[in-house]
Amino acid sequence: MRTFVLHLQDALRYERVENVESFVGRDATGAFGLLAGHARFMTSLVFGLARFRRAGDAWEYLALPGALVYFVDGALFLSTRRYVRDRDYQRISGLLLDQLAAEERDLAAIHESLQRLEHAMHKRLWLLGRGREGVA
Repeated sequence: MRTFVLHLQDALRYERVENVESFVGRDATGAFGLLAGHARFMTSLVFGLARFRRAGDAWEYLALPGALVYFVDGALFLSTRRYVRDRDYQRISGLLLDQLAAEERDLAAIHESLQRLEHAMHKRLWLLGRGREGVA
């Protein structure tokens, strides 16, 4: 079977994975698979798991907060903020759930902070409109 090279890149590291037979990911339209010889292809992966298999080997899983994938000239480039790579599906699923929970907490904190900022800005604009700029 023909193979391709997988280039994994995140904010802190780069890995080159040789002899990849197959890649499976999920974008906004659903799951898709790539094999060697595929036409040029680009999409954005959604938060979740992707997987790939090297020639004659077991599946390896990637937990991702989303990623950009670009397949061209016998190489797949996967760029993301961070990823976790593991052969054990149960372990990586648990890591993904932990990561998802942590990101949800972070997003909730950001949302709360933005609401406070918006409230303060509305109050300031209201005071400016009343001609009481110096009053807090």
